[in-house]
Amino acid sequence: MDITAVILTFNESIHLRRCIESLQGFASKIVVVDSYSTDDTQHIAESLGAMFFQNPWVNHAHQFQWALDNADISTDWILRLDADEYIEEELKNEILASLPLADSNTCGFYLRRKYVFLGQWIRHGAMYPIDVLRLFRRGTGYVEQRWMDEHIVLARGFAIFLKGNIVDDNLNSVGWWVDKHNRYATLEMVELLNLKYGFVVLDNSMELHGAGQAKLKRWLKTAVYAKLPYFVRPLLYFLYRYFFKLGFLDGSKGFAFHFMQGCWYRCLVDLKMLEAERWIGDERDPVAIKAILKAKTGLRL
Repeated sequence: MDITAVILTFNESIHLRRCIESLQGFASKIVVVDSYSTDDTQHIAESLGAMFFQNPWVNHAHQFQWALDNADISTDWILRLDADEYIEEELKNEILASLPLADSNTCGFYLRRKYVFLGQWIRHGAMYPIDVLRLFRRGTGYVEQRWMDEHIVLARGFAIFLKGNIVDDNLNSVGWWVDKHNRYATLEMVELLNLKYGFVVLDNSMELHGAGQAKLKRWLKTAVYAKLPYFVRPLLYFLYRYFFKLGFLDGSKGFAFHFMQGCWYRCLVDLKMLEAERWIGDERDPVAIKAILKAKTGLRL
């Protein structure tokens, strides 16, 4: 199929073979953009026929846009896939049937993301289906330049919603998961503080050109969630997911996920915001606030 799959990696030897093998015989070209892994990522990618590039890491948005600009992609379609994801056979068949029927105004496809935690598919609590724009026509899509919650946006045309699944199944330990969310909490803290102080100009293409769930979630985050009191909002969000959206049907592993991702993680974000407010103090100059946060977090804002 005339598709290039783009995979971003850093020390992904535990996942990469599964990811690439799910694409073999389906994507005509596989591109791996790596941020200088120290494990067997490069060997696995090249042994399975992928093109391998390396570029210093800034964030997901920057790295994916670098791939679009520098990986010499010539296929009509581009698929974004994370290394800990793979595509199911039903989705491959659906894409194979849909692409030949796409007219010139059909420039993208939303795919369903299926999240697995500790080996269990999390089906409830607003976790499925999550529609993500991952397949798009070359030259029509780009990624928002944001620290968190970046999305692919179409510059023209429209997208069709498919029913097949991308499976997000990370095989790392719970300790790794906690460390990752600690890092994400710092990024989320910076983004929420930016809504208040405006020290970085954010790419808001989703608000202008986006559609579906992602656009609604972005609006709820900025217009509702960000304005609620610290530590109250994570609790309300967890209760919404666990009871109103039936997260309790996911059992004990589901409770662990919904509590940790829906409440604990967001409490950590709020705790980091309290800490950052102490750093900022009475400072209100956006340039000075940006400098403070760069010095304290080490982020390249």
